[in-house]
Amino acid sequence: MEKQQPYRIIISGGGTGGHVYPAIAIANHFKDRFPDAEILFVGAKGRMEMQKVPEAGYEIIGLWISGIQRSLTLANLSFPFKLISSLWKARQIIRQFKPHAVVGVGGYASGPLLYAAVLKGIPALIQEQNSYAGLTNKLLRNKVQSICVAHDGMERYFPKDKIVVTGNPVRKDITQVDEKLDKARKHFRLDADKKTLLVIGGSLGARTINQSILKHIEELVAAQVQLIWQTGKLYYEGIASELEFISQENIRVMEFIKDMDLAYAAADVVISRAGALSISELCLAQKPAIFVPSPNVAEDHQTKNAQALVQHHAAMMVTDAEAPERLVKEALLLLSDEERKQSFKKEISKLAKPEAANKIVDELVRIIQ
Repeated sequence: MEKQQPYRIIISGGGTGGHVYPAIAIANHFKDRFPDAEILFVGAKGRMEMQKVPEAGYEIIGLWISGIQRSLTLANLSFPFKLISSLWKARQIIRQFKPHAVVGVGGYASGPLLYAAVLKGIPALIQEQNSYAGLTNKLLRNKVQSICVAHDGMERYFPKDKIVVTGNPVRKDITQVDEKLDKARKHFRLDADKKTLLVIGGSLGARTINQSILKHIEELVAAQVQLIWQTGKLYYEGIASELEFISQENIRVMEFIKDMDLAYAAADVVISRAGALSISELCLAQKPAIFVPSPNVAEDHQTKNAQALVQHHAAMMVTDAEAPERLVKEALLLLSDEERKQSFKKEISKLAKPEAANKIVDELVRIIQ
């Protein structure tokens, strides 16, 4: 019996789009099922969740927390103080909000909040997006009730009896993007007779991908390829000024793409980093993709993410080191190869898990009851 309402849920974590958007997807599905539920987010001050969560219509409280740097820095000296402050604030939040359950999606803020919750005996759930488990999640694996994962074989990190394979929750609007093709072409002012390449490097941008595109921009212009290019916040101004002397007719360059569903709908081929969220979205959007895994992530997990798709003949991979020379060349070849694109589309669609958010909500209700 699904009662004991209204439920109160805290969702904690963030730092990158890969943590923030699954968190919002879980909240949206929970609200769909229990419209009178109260949902509170807890994030890290100064990180993207402090902007994106209120935009999605939810309240968020920020903790003074950051990660430990790998090198000896001044920021590391403040870490113990930040941790103590965040644990104290997390306990305060738990005491005042009185949640029925808490969800940790990874990122700095999820550690203190989950820890404060399990100390109080509040049911807790971890949502692990990657094929490699983060430090916070490994530390809390024995204290939480349920661990929702996106990949098989996660027993090497977590107790087997707590694992539920759900897939990664993504925004609802990513499904059936093909139906939005006309709307997408209007939105981005695209020509139906030209091929479109979508380039995304995550919410902050990907330097190597951006440099590789910029280096070969004349080839893309000469091939009459339409380019939708999300540069990321850090690189937008530099790239925009570099493009001033290039024909802009087929280039749409922006810092951040808000309507990702329309960007996917318009794309014939996508170039992307191999973060867990990007992969989950591309599986649902059924788009031929070339992945360029970031080399700057723990345990090189993006390479493992991309290789899993390559092994299923569902995508291509170009390494970060190869990208400046190979990336645009491979993109142009794939754009003109209809048979290969259809094959990638078919195989990547088999890996989609459209019910991920619903399964996580099922788990949440189960641990509350």
